[in-house]
Amino acid sequence: MASPKRTVPPRSRLKGNARQFWHRVSEGLAVNQLWSQFAKDARSSYRLYSAGLDHLQAEPSRFRRGWQIAKAMFWAILEKLTPARRVLLLLALILLLLPAGRFSYTNGANHVEIGEFDLRLWGGLLIFVVLLLELADRVVMKRDLEIAKDIQAWLLPGAPLQIPGYQIAYATRPANTVAGDYYDVILRPGRSLSEDRILFVVADVAGKSIPAAMLMATFQASLRTLSTSGVALAELVAGVNRYACSNSMGGVRFTTAFLAELDPATGDIVYVNAGHNVPILRKSSGARERLEAGGIPVGIFAESHYELRTTRLDRGDWLVIFTDGVVEAVNQKDEEYGEPALIRMVDRESGSAPAELLRSLLADLDRHVGNTPQHDDITCLLLKRT
Repeated sequence: MASPKRTVPPRSRLKGNARQFWHRVSEGLAVNQLWSQFAKDARSSYRLYSAGLDHLQAEPSRFRRGWQIAKAMFWAILEKLTPARRVLLLLALILLLLPAGRFSYTNGANHVEIGEFDLRLWGGLLIFVVLLLELADRVVMKRDLEIAKDIQAWLLPGAPLQIPGYQIAYATRPANTVAGDYYDVILRPGRSLSEDRILFVVADVAGKSIPAAMLMATFQASLRTLSTSGVALAELVAGVNRYACSNSMGGVRFTTAFLAELDPATGDIVYVNAGHNVPILRKSSGARERLEAGGIPVGIFAESHYELRTTRLDRGDWLVIFTDGVVEAVNQKDEEYGEPALIRMVDRESGSAPAELLRSLLADLDRHVGNTPQHDDITCLLLKRT
């Protein structure tokens, strides 16, 4: 005997459908997570649209100042649309502001109502059309950016190079989908194993997103090509600088970089700092050495001179290389994370492995920043001699 078919009450089915719809819309995020995401997006959008408002003249009246800011923000939003979409948006706003009305006429003593009109619905539809057009552009751009992100990930090193007696960890977080930061660990083989050298590079192209990522790719290509040619570090830096100058738009798109060549057998490091954030060499004793010697960023003057210095990485020593996105990460109070916090983190975690220290550092950055949008690419490379 067949069992009776189980029926679901309409109300339960409706609740299930509503729950499924909400889960699809929110992607399973809790309300507080959605609010946090909205707050971050709102701050990021405000920063985009309010860029350039500093030039506004100070107004004694709060109302006039508010009106001035609102007008500047309106034009900032409007000018980011194409001319056709600007017209559509303006027409939509006009229709939304028009009051509803009625058609009627009077014939002698008779007053006849023909009908009524309300153009606000059409105004809303026009805004929806503008939104659809902008979304279509965003989807296409996002797809292209994801492809660029995959290409950039392919350009960066994968698993850390295994060097006996040393541990390496590195990570990068783009402010946008693609980044202008670059890091690499390159083996430079010698005529024998004792002559092998390891090149460590961290660089930061001026700017963000696609333009910076494209220049980063050219920097990586020139560096990789020159590093396999067997030239000394001084010639390598000079060659990268000349190549960068040919692609820097007259020095506008320069690149800060730190390059260090390690002799794994002795721990000797030859380095050059081309205008980059000063890396920290933390000794096992707790003393610190700042690796400042070098010159100006690459890509400014083709004949720039770069000074090379030598230091040593002994057992238990750390080399911490980072970009400005680490120390200049700000929270809601506009307070920077700062180099002292980074140094304290390295001191506290000096007994751990680089991978563990890197996880702790990124977690500490997240706690400091909170919901504040990331304004610059974050990159850190850690090297420890064990």
